[in-house]
Amino acid sequence: MLGFVSAHNPWNAISNLELRQSYKSFGDGLVLPSATTLGNICWRECALTVDAIKKQLPIRKKVSLASDGWTSTNKLAITSVIAYYMDRNWALLEVQLAFDEVDRLFGSRFES
Repeated sequence: MLGFVSAHNPWNAISNLELRQSYKSFGDGLVLPSATTLGNICWRECALTVDAIKKQLPIRKKVSLASDGWTSTNKLAITSVIAYYMDRNWALLEVQLAFDEVDRLFGSRFES
């Protein structure tokens, strides 16, 4: 599933007969979900991730938001949104809220 999603394939592509047959060449034990199941899995994982991020953020405290960008060793341009805040002991803490690959033509979803 990770390979399918990271290739930016649309959900309904999993229903394509030729694509399903090519995935079956990886082994007889491979079971491919339907497009609906694949979408449900991704939405569930997204909700779990958002909940985990919310639990890391402080309640009723101010946070500072920052944007960061870098290029990975495999030449991918990445942008990130990070929340910074201080705890009771004045230690600086951070929570990564989002990150995305920057499309060279259109930019990132997080750019304004």
